Amino acid sequence: MASAMCEEQFLCCICLDIFTKPVSIPCGHNFCLACIQGYWDTRDTAECPLCKETFSRRPTLKVNTGFADITDNFKRSLEVKLRQPEDGGDVPPLPHRCSVRSHTGPPEEVSCDVCCGDTKLKAVRSCLVCQASYCQSHLTPHQREAALQQHRLTDPATFPSQGLCRRHKRPLEMFCRNDLSPLCVTCTETDHQGHDTVPMHRESVKMKAQLRKTEADIKRFVQSRLKKMEEVKHTLELSRNSVESEIAGSVEVFSELMSSIERRQAEVIEEMEEKQREAERRAEGLLRELEEEITELQRRSGELEQLEHTEDHLHLLQSLPSLSTPPSNKDWSEISVHTCLCVGTARRAISKMVDICKEMEKKLSVEELKRIQQYAVDVTLDPVTAASWLVLSPDGKQVNLGYKQNRITAPDDPRRFDSCVCVLGKEGYSSGRRYFVVQVGDKTDWDVGMARESVNRKGSIKVNPDSGFWAVCRRKAGSLSACAGPSVTLPLRDAPRKVGVFLDYEGGTVAFYDAEAKSHIYTYRGCAFTEALYPYFNPCLHDNGKNVAPLIICPVEITGGTGGVAGHFGQEVETEVPPPTTPLQRLPPPVPPRTRQSSVRSFSLSRDTLF
Repeated sequence: MASAMCEEQFLCCICLDIFTKPVSIPCGHNFCLACIQGYWDTRDTAECPLCKETFSRRPTLKVNTGFADITDNFKRSLEVKLRQPEDGGDVPPLPHRCSVRSHTGPPEEVSCDVCCGDTKLKAVRSCLVCQASYCQSHLTPHQREAALQQHRLTDPATFPSQGLCRRHKRPLEMFCRNDLSPLCVTCTETDHQGHDTVPMHRESVKMKAQLRKTEADIKRFVQSRLKKMEEVKHTLELSRNSVESEIAGSVEVFSELMSSIERRQAEVIEEMEEKQREAERRAEGLLRELEEEITELQRRSGELEQLEHTEDHLHLLQSLPSLSTPPSNKDWSEISVHTCLCVGTARRAISKMVDICKEMEKKLSVEELKRIQQYAVDVTLDPVTAASWLVLSPDGKQVNLGYKQNRITAPDDPRRFDSCVCVLGKEGYSSGRRYFVVQVGDKTDWDVGMARESVNRKGSIKVNPDSGFWAVCRRKAGSLSACAGPSVTLPLRDAPRKVGVFLDYEGGTVAFYDAEAKSHIYTYRGCAFTEALYPYFNPCLHDNGKNVAPLIICPVEITGGTGGVAGHFGQEVETEVPPPTTPLQRLPPPVPPRTRQSSVRSFSLSRDTLF
C-alpha cells in the first residue's frame, strides 16, 4: 500500500515513468534529466512543464543523488513486493514501465500503463514515442504540453508490444496505409478488411526511399537557406555601408547649408550695420548744416536788433536789404531721418537662402534618381485591362485613344475598364522597389501612377488613394496635380515630358520624378499597401485634337556617377502618331453616361467629349 501511495511521487510527468537520473529545477519540481533537457530543447525559453515558471537563463542541471538513491530503493521495494504475491505464485519481473498491465478484462481491452493499484482504467490512446498506453486522465499531458503534442498517438488495440498484436497476440507483419498502423494477419482479415494493407517490410522499403528523398529535400532546403542567409548578410553589410555613406553625405550637405546660413547671416548683419553707419553720417551732416544755419540766423538777428536802435539813417538803409534776404532756401520740413533702415533686408536674405536650398535640392534629386534607376523594370501594358476605346501598340509599350470602340478584340471582362479610358501593366508588385518611365510629351491631359489590383474598373471612377490610385495628372495643358483627394497642385516651372514612377512597397511610398530634368515632382508617403500594385495609365480624351499623342513606356537610362549612360531597359519606340482617319460624323453610339465624381477623376467617354 505504501508503494501504491508513493508511486505517483516517483513518476516523471513528462515520460510518466519512474525517475531516471532525477534532477530538480529552481522552482522545486523534479524530472528525468533527459526528459527536461528534451523538453527545453523544443522551446525558445526554459520553463517548468508543471507550474510554467520561466527562467531567464537555462538552469545548469545536476543529478540529485539523494533523490536518485531514494528512487532506486523504491524501485527495488516495488519489485520485491511484486515478486511476493499473496498466493505465493511466481510473478514475472517488473516490465520497463513502472506499473504492470492488468489482464483481468477481455483480451482485446488494453489497460492504462500509469494507473496504480489493482484497478486500472481502460486505455483510450497509445503513444508510439513513449511506448505506453494511457487512460483519458493520464492522456492529458499529451494533449496539453507542446512537446508531447508532437508525439504520435494510435489505437491501443493495435499498439505494438514486443512486436505482437495486443488483440490477437500474433506478430505484426502487415501495415495499413489507410490507418497508418501496423497489423497482424488476423487484423487484415477482420477490422481492416478492405483496407490498403501491404507487408511491413515492403512498406518499410518504400518509407526508406521516401525518407531518403525527404532527407535530400531537407538538405537542399538547408543549402538554399544558407545561401539566402549569406545574401541577407551581404545585403545587410552593403546597407550598413550605404547608410554610413548617406550619413556622411547628409552631414556634409547640412554642414555646407549651415555654413552658408552663417555666412549669409554675417552678410545681413554687416549690411544692416553699414546702413546704420550711413544713416549716422547723413544725420551728422544734417546736424552740422542746421547748426551753421542757426549760427547765421542768430548773427543776422543780432545785427537787425542793432539796426533797430541805430540813429544813422544811411547805415540802416544800406544794411537792411542784405540782412532781410534768407540765408538758405532749403525746406527742412521734407527732410527726415528714417528709423526703419532694414526694410526687406532679412526677407531678401531668406529668399537667397531659399534659392540656395532649391539648388541643393536639385543636386540631391539628381543623386537620388541615380540610385532609384537601379530598380528599373520593363513594364508592358495589359490588353485585358484596357478599355475598348484604347489602342495599344503591338509591343505593349504605347497607348492612345482610338476613334471607335473595338468590341471584337476587347470583349467584356471583369478586369477591363469599361467607361474610363484606363489600362494597367501586366505585372503586379507586392514587394520590393520598382521604377519605370513614361513619356507624356506635349499631351495636355494624362494620368500616370500605380493602382491596386482590386480597384473599381466599371463606370466612372475616382482617382485617389482611398480608391486605390496613387497618381499624378495633367488637365487642359495646365499645372500638374497629385490626385491625393483633394488634389494638390504642383507648382512646377515646366511640365515634364517624361515622368518617372518609383514604388517602394515596404516603405509605403510612391514617388514621381521629371526623368529629363532629374527633379522630384511629388511623393505619396505613409501608404499601407496590402495587395499587389500595378502600373496605371490614362491617355485621356482627345480634347479637340490637342491630346492625340500616346503615352509611351520608355527605356530607363541607367546613369553612372559621371552622368554617362550605362545601359537601359526595353527598346526605343517611335513617338509619332498617325493622323486621325475616322471622321467625327462616324462616331459609335456613346457608352453609358458618367456620374458626377470628385474634381480629380478619370475621363469617361461620350459623344460630346470624345474630341
